[in-house]
Amino acid sequence: QVQLRESGGGLVQAGGSLRLSCAASGRTSIIYAMGWFRQAPGTEREFVAATGRSGGSTVYADSVKGRLTISRDQAKNMVYLQMISLKVEDTAVYYCAASRLAPVTRESGYDYWGQGTQVTVSS
Repeated sequence: QVQLRESGGGLVQAGGSLRLSCAASGRTSIIYAMGWFRQAPGTEREFVAATGRSGGSTVYADSVKGRLTISRDQAKNMVYLQMISLKVEDTAVYYCAASRLAPVTRESGYDYWGQGTQVTVSS
């Protein structure tokens, strides 16, 4: 199995930046895609970004293009989400996800999930 652990969440003012990290452990050799989803209060979990091995095949949600950047360090089994120009509407719990297949935007395409890290953007 694969375990995922997110870190780096917190409280930031609108316009600020934050970097989330996700460490994968266990059978990491089976992972192909890694991604980020988020869930705001009262809403469904939504796709943010995903990338394949070595940072290839990167996909972003339209709402975050140009502001959030996903990157991956295959050797360290890490994936990151650099967030800049944060908006109040970016407030959510951010989840790291991993898949044995190519990166996709649907939740069902991911086999493993972290516990989530809270990001709160104040106005």
